[in-house]
Amino acid sequence: MTVPMNAAPPAAPVARCHVMPFGAAITGAGVHFRLWAPDLDRVELHLIGGPVLPLSREEGGWHHLVSDLAGPGTRYAFRLPDGLEVPDPASRHQPEDVHGPSEVIDPAAYPWRDGDWAGRPWHEAVIYELHIGTFTPEGTFRAAAGKLDELAALGITAIEIMPVADFPGRRNWGYDGTLLYAPDAAYGRPEDFKALVEAAHARGIMVILDAVYNHFGPDGNYLPTYAPRFFTARHHTPWGAAVNYDDPDALPVRAFVLHNALYWIEEFHLDGLRLDAVHAIKDDSSEHLLDELARRVRAANPGRPVHLILENEENDAARLRPAAPQGFSAQWNDDLHHVLHVALTGEAEGYYGDYAGDVTRRARAIAEGFAFQGETMAHRGAARGTPSAHLPPTAFVAFLQNHDQIGNRALGERISALAPPAAVKAASALYLLAPQIPMLFMGEEWAASTPFRFFCDFSGDLAEAVRDGRRAEFAHFAAFRDPARRAAIPDPLDPATFAASRLNWDEAGRAPHAAVRDWHRRILAVRREKVVPLLPRLHAGGTWRIAGGRGVAVRWRAGNAELELMANLSADPVRGFPSSTGAVLWTEGWFDGDRAGPWSVRWALGPAA
Repeated sequence: MTVPMNAAPPAAPVARCHVMPFGAAITGAGVHFRLWAPDLDRVELHLIGGPVLPLSREEGGWHHLVSDLAGPGTRYAFRLPDGLEVPDPASRHQPEDVHGPSEVIDPAAYPWRDGDWAGRPWHEAVIYELHIGTFTPEGTFRAAAGKLDELAALGITAIEIMPVADFPGRRNWGYDGTLLYAPDAAYGRPEDFKALVEAAHARGIMVILDAVYNHFGPDGNYLPTYAPRFFTARHHTPWGAAVNYDDPDALPVRAFVLHNALYWIEEFHLDGLRLDAVHAIKDDSSEHLLDELARRVRAANPGRPVHLILENEENDAARLRPAAPQGFSAQWNDDLHHVLHVALTGEAEGYYGDYAGDVTRRARAIAEGFAFQGETMAHRGAARGTPSAHLPPTAFVAFLQNHDQIGNRALGERISALAPPAAVKAASALYLLAPQIPMLFMGEEWAASTPFRFFCDFSGDLAEAVRDGRRAEFAHFAAFRDPARRAAIPDPLDPATFAASRLNWDEAGRAPHAAVRDWHRRILAVRREKVVPLLPRLHAGGTWRIAGGRGVAVRWRAGNAELELMANLSADPVRGFPSSTGAVLWTEGWFDGDRAGPWSVRWALGPAA
């Protein structure tokens, strides 16, 4: 590479290493191995291809050993009294998958050259959710880095990566991870993930990782065999006994998860974490695990923008306090997805039924964040949500698609396969210019024809249970009540299901996909130039009204400016929209006086009234 004469010199290499109280750490005397196995009197260390060494037991159920026979690259396993050999739960690399030995990694050996990266403020975020295994034909960290120029040109400022913690087999969404510190070897080595982060930072793109702290996957989780106290019968989750965050002996468990968050942020120089399904993190401690996690992450990174995002099915806004030491930056806004999806498709089964036929829910989700703010949902048979209109719009992540809302469909169809192009463009124009933080799902920018399906790589009885369970969960949907139709649901264990979910980048440059991608590039430029500068001055939700029974009009006050939305997300014209005094930023469809055409959205910016 030729460096221009006036270019700044490359930053000096920086070493980044998060110090942990467990795992394998490089020291001047050798490698220090440490394992919490409180119910075992004896644990041994097997250096693969070498000796088996006894660990010393210390107070608190810890077992440790410093050995000069090990170093970077050494593979090892812990041997239990019954002879079972298990990987290190804090392994940094699992070259032979979740049941194989761990590998000693020296994190300080990676020469980071992004020392001048200062991060980006949250209001500048335009997020692109991706799955490493299906984002590129190769399905690796290094291959993903090769697509970053295209994302930067599109206007993306943050990638949100689905979980990479080591999972069983060669393919998985990532939510079945069992070794939380080891990037899955199917995607590459730890240094490959670091290279992806470094490449993103070089292009002004933040990197956010999806992390799962509510459960461990069902295959490869050896913790119950030597540390059953890692789980508790006091709480239950959809996956069984809850992770033990609040029993009297929970401190090592809490430390394991808290250090994991710090590890990703510090050792991999990530810009934030998205925490999966936090409503299933059960903790009755005086300081909830989530509050401690936010406090410690921010304390360890003073002056650096670190963004923490929640997924919370309960829509509890209590932790959405971006300025507080224990606060979170934002939450995924499922309600906004649901109101948009129902408007575009007419689907009303399952939880979609609570969002169908009520334009008020649509208006609240757009203007205030949550559509349900304490009201009872028929599908749940219980109240859901808390007040959210007082929050800044940037406390919500808005999307028309994500991995859940596509992949949890029986066939994994994208919205472009379910709704007319004009409807999709109208809804996209709405959420991409809204003051909430927008998130696209990989391939959405060109209306990718590939589905995104549920896939995994289990074996034996577990594989059969997953296959049968996947099909059974759709039995109550009208389209799949016929057993023959259910049998046609793609088999999540079939490699072809995974292969079908891989993006086809060739189509991105062909008609009609190229025009869709150019449309996204242009509208994101408008967001960057006109909407983003307003966001720091937007401290609360907007005011809304219903137009003609089906349309929505919303205004947000930003100091002496006002951002205005008019939206008709229906197939028929609608009358009754208020007059506008602002300069038009974007129009999708058409407007004539107080009338809006089918699938029409208009954004305007003017002086505050």
